[in-house]
Amino acid sequence: MGPGRLTVRSGPRTRWSGVLLALLASVPGCTGAVPSEDGAAQGPPAGVAECSRVLPCGVTAERFTRRLADGKSVGISVISVEPSADAEVEVVHGEHVATAETVGELAKRARAVAAVNGSFFATDLLRGYAGYPGDALGIEVADGRIVSEAVNGRTALILPGTAGARPRIDEVATHLTLRAGDGARRELDGVNRVPGTILGCGGTGGDLSATTRRAESRPRHNRLCVDSGEIVAFGPEWGVRSPPGRAGSAEVLLDGRGRVTEVRRPAGGDIPRHGSTLVGVGEGADWLLAHARRGRPLTRDVRVTDREGRNVIGRGVSILGAGPALVRDGKQWINSAANGFAPGARDPRQPRTVVAVKEDGTLLLAVFDGRTEASAGATFAEAAQAMLRMGAVEAMNLDGGGSSTAVVGGELFNEPSDGRQRRVANALAVVPK
Repeated sequence: MGPGRLTVRSGPRTRWSGVLLALLASVPGCTGAVPSEDGAAQGPPAGVAECSRVLPCGVTAERFTRRLADGKSVGISVISVEPSADAEVEVVHGEHVATAETVGELAKRARAVAAVNGSFFATDLLRGYAGYPGDALGIEVADGRIVSEAVNGRTALILPGTAGARPRIDEVATHLTLRAGDGARRELDGVNRVPGTILGCGGTGGDLSATTRRAESRPRHNRLCVDSGEIVAFGPEWGVRSPPGRAGSAEVLLDGRGRVTEVRRPAGGDIPRHGSTLVGVGEGADWLLAHARRGRPLTRDVRVTDREGRNVIGRGVSILGAGPALVRDGKQWINSAANGFAPGARDPRQPRTVVAVKEDGTLLLAVFDGRTEASAGATFAEAAQAMLRMGAVEAMNLDGGGSSTAVVGGELFNEPSDGRQRRVANALAVVPK
C-alpha cells in the first residue's frame, strides 16, 4: 500500500467497532497525497476485490489528500463498489420521509456497511419550508417505488434493478397521472410533499415563481415555486399522518388496491397502513370531490423518463436526483445552469459529495472535505477532475456543505464541516447481499 492510500478490504460480516480507527492509526501517512507529474495529487489506485474481515468482497474504502492548483489541499474519502461486489448500492431514507436522520443512522437502519449522504432536502433556511426536514428536493425512487417526484430536468443517478446492468447518470423527469373510476384523468402534481409549494421548482401544471409570479417549469436550485391547484399523493413512507390542510382542501383515502374508502375535509389525518391518500388544494380539491367515489378505483400511472424519453422506472430500480452532472462520456461536463444553479455556484470551493460510474460499472462514492485549514473543499470543476483521475466516465454532484458525510462500518470516515453528522433526507448505502 503506497503512501496516502488507505484501503479497507472485504470479508465476512462481523462486529468490528473500532477496527477502522485502529487501521487508520496503524497506516503511516494515511492522509498523504500521491503526487502526479504536474504536482497535483492523483486519485487512489484501482480497488482490489480481496477479502478481509472489514467490508464485503469488491468494496473498498480509502482516504487520501489531493493538492489543488493553488497549493491548497483537499481531503477525499472514497467508497468503491465493483460490479461483482458482494454488496449493492441502495437509496435509503429514514423510518419516515417527513423526518431526517444522520447518515450513520440511515446506514444502521439499512444494515449497510458504508454510506454517503444523498439528495438536497428541505431546511428552515429555504423560503416555503413547511417543517418537514426529510422532504427530498428531487426524485427519489427506492426499489421501484417513487418516494419523491423529480425536479424535472435535473440530473439523477439511476441504479438498475437488473443484475449486471450498469448504473448511469442522466437528466430525468416524472410523468404522473391520476385515473378515476369514471374515466376522468388528471395530472398528479407530486409525491410526499406539502401541496402548493414546490421547493426547487421544476414542477408541472401551472407552477409560478414565488418571486416573480411568472410561469416557471425549469429547475431553480433552492428557490420556491407555488401552485394554488394541486394534487399530491402520500404513502405510509411519509409518516403516520398527512400534513394538515388549509380550508377548502380535500383528502381521498385509498386502500391497498387503490379504491376509495373515505373522503375527508379539510385534508390531514391518519394515512392507511396498507394504502395511501391523495391531497388536493384549490382546483385539485375540486377534481377529487368530483371524481372520487367510495368503492371505485382512483389509480396512478407513473413514468420516469431520461433525456431520450425512455421510461427508466421498473421493479428493483432506484433513482436519486441532485446535480449538476460533473463528468459525461469520460470528459468534464458541468450542466449547472440546466440544474437551476446561479452562475456563481460553479466558483466557490465547498465540501462536496459526488457519485461516479467507471467504465466497468464500478460505483465511486466520494466525499470532499472543506471549510477547514486542512481541507479547502472543491469547486465543481475540481471535483470533476478528481473523479476523472479515479477513472470516472460519469459523475454527478450530490448535496454538499455540512451534509457531506461518509460512514464506513458504523464509524465516521470523513471530517464533516459541521464537526458532526447532519441529519439528512436520504443516503446511498452499501448493503451486503
